[in-house]
Amino acid sequence: MPLDAAALAGETLCDVLIVGGGPAGSTAATLLAEKGRRVVLLEKDHHPRFHIGESLLPLNLRIFERLGLQEEIAAIGMYKPGARFVSDEHGGHTAFSFAAGLNQDYTYAYQVRRSEFDQVLFARARAAGADAREGMRVLDVALDAQEGHRITARAEDGTMHAFRARYVIDASGRDTFLASTMGTKARNPHNNTAALYGHFQGVAPFAGEEDGNITVHLFDEGWFWMIPLTGGVMSIGVVSNPAFFKRRRGSAEEFFLATLRAVPSVARRIEGARLVSEVTTTGNYSYASKVMQGDGWLMAGDSYAFIDPVFSSGVLLAMASAEMGADVAHTWLDDRARGAAMARAFERKVKRAIGSLSWLIYRINTPVLRDMFMTPSNRFRMREGLISLLAGDVHANSNRQMPVIAFKAAYRMLSLAHRFGYRLRPGGLTRVPPAAPSVTPSAAR
Repeated sequence: MPLDAAALAGETLCDVLIVGGGPAGSTAATLLAEKGRRVVLLEKDHHPRFHIGESLLPLNLRIFERLGLQEEIAAIGMYKPGARFVSDEHGGHTAFSFAAGLNQDYTYAYQVRRSEFDQVLFARARAAGADAREGMRVLDVALDAQEGHRITARAEDGTMHAFRARYVIDASGRDTFLASTMGTKARNPHNNTAALYGHFQGVAPFAGEEDGNITVHLFDEGWFWMIPLTGGVMSIGVVSNPAFFKRRRGSAEEFFLATLRAVPSVARRIEGARLVSEVTTTGNYSYASKVMQGDGWLMAGDSYAFIDPVFSSGVLLAMASAEMGADVAHTWLDDRARGAAMARAFERKVKRAIGSLSWLIYRINTPVLRDMFMTPSNRFRMREGLISLLAGDVHANSNRQMPVIAFKAAYRMLSLAHRFGYRLRPGGLTRVPPAAPSVTPSAAR
């Protein structure tokens, strides 16, 4: 059925239909609506709604500028100058200030309550002219670039709604609507993790007073995040492998609290704290779809892939891919051949960005990389290059990438030294005795 006749069948016509009203979906909807496109944005829930992923990166600021949201985000965010890593094994901590990175254009970020953050982005899309609807669950998408993609959604009152779109962007996040429908979603074999998390009041700041940094506490089998939010709330989560969580006895809350108390540097900070939210569990953390784009459609953000959040990259990768995806859709609507070429370039760029961060993520639990984080060196500007990666500067040009290449080379050399019993310590390479077998604290069993 031609698009011109589709309305006669009760279908809502649009240029672009976007599934999911989170950061990716709202970003794409705003940019496309501002270009004069007819955009429908469908979100299954109502804003504000709770979501994890509260720590942003400096390169998010560039996108906020493009969206015209600098002041609104600053008003709801906690200023974040950098990231801190703590290791009881190493007996200390190290902090990375974003201002010390290679990219001096964006030198700070924010910690945000996602309920507020996502609501601001969704409202911006609506203000830009997108037909942004909440409480609309997409049930089916029949892809057809020639006649128009047919989308079926159900409202909260049970009524069914039909749409006909020239282009579809899947920004459904971890629902992975298209990937699940196509059967293209696959677990990441390199990083099979899960998480428990909640919000606390009264958590002691790492230093004398709260400085806004995200703090990552490393322990034998994973890591904890501590993200300060406005109103004295601290978001805390633990990420580990499935074997660790299989030791759980009792409720998720009991296991979570026992795990926090079993790591000394974490236990000291939560001693006088109280849990003020439910404890949430999330499994199968890392995955990717085997396909990302096709004729008249693409996946943006977590709908395509999700990687371990240790470096707080989720929201940035989602919004950056949505920004590029909006440009692809806009071009495709006028010139399909050129749009298809842009889509292929979009896919390569997104995969390259994910790969840049994944190299670190796959190794964060290895002794060698932890030694490098806790004893950082700026030889060959390696520390500056590492900070730029931590800041989300994953599309850097080649001269910015050289320090990262040096960092990887140092990792390989230190890995070789580690095989012969040497570890990196503040004074240099030191021969150390074999580590004792890891034992899970009885409180967390």
